[in-house]
Amino acid sequence: MLELLLLAGVLLGGYVFLTHTLFKRSKCKGNLGMAGKTVIITGGNTGIGKATALHLARRGARVILACRNRAKAEAAMADIQQETGSADVGYMQLDLASLTSVRSFTETFLQTESRLDLLINNAGLVADGRTEDGFGIQFGVNHLGHFLLTCRLLERLKEAGGGRVITLSSMAYRWGHIDFQTLAETKHLGTGRYSWQFFSAYCSSKLCNVLFTRELAKRLEGTNVTCYSVHPGVVKTELSRNVSLWQKFFIEPIARLLFLDPVAGAQTTLHCALQEGIEPLSGRYFSCCAAQEVCGQARDDAVARKLWEVSEKFSGLS
Repeated sequence: MLELLLLAGVLLGGYVFLTHTLFKRSKCKGNLGMAGKTVIITGGNTGIGKATALHLARRGARVILACRNRAKAEAAMADIQQETGSADVGYMQLDLASLTSVRSFTETFLQTESRLDLLINNAGLVADGRTEDGFGIQFGVNHLGHFLLTCRLLERLKEAGGGRVITLSSMAYRWGHIDFQTLAETKHLGTGRYSWQFFSAYCSSKLCNVLFTRELAKRLEGTNVTCYSVHPGVVKTELSRNVSLWQKFFIEPIARLLFLDPVAGAQTTLHCALQEGIEPLSGRYFSCCAAQEVCGQARDDAVARKLWEVSEKFSGLS
């Protein structure tokens, strides 16, 4: 009996520790006005993106869901409109695995929408494979597609006055590494037969997100546009829908017990969208609704600059 009590105590203590550290919750307290403002959310039809869209639509923003799957996007639009009462929720087709699609999206947006106040680079995946343009799927979707999308929309963000770019990264950036020689030769951050190999590539893509935001902030100095990268927390979403069955079998029980729900996972994104006075923190990495210090590889300005230059070349901007 004593052994069982000790075991229960250890398990309970472990649970409390994890829910106050790795799985810690936070709450956005920002109150920036959104009425009359336009927001683009990539991957806004599900998970964190949908929770973010719901909140911003409820606050009066015009929300555009930039998604690959029309049926899922239209279903999400109907849900958001029903829950919020907002009729100002739209959908535009965007496949981040296709640079042609990114260009088409931005051309259509710039022709049909007069303003952009907030760009939320939310979409992401954990998977193996290649994009339409031959890039590793995680590098192509998680970083390169968003890079091109952001660059092509910057002028419209500047016109709005006080525009913001929020890019969802992950604490997984800590295990990332960018091998530029391999990237130049293979257009991939890493691949292989085993799931840990493409998880490593995922970590590297999340490092790209942090470095991209850091370099973007430098290039935006002197303008009215700011940018932030975000760790949303460990959230139960469709991010890992492409992992193997045995991994899902292992992850699912832990996810049900500890992972944050999408609403909780959206709080730091919403903080960076709605909190007044954070402009001096442009380029910083946020977690639990606060700016956090990052590891050395995410502070390397030379690597951030080189990643930008490589991304310009890959996306056809240079």
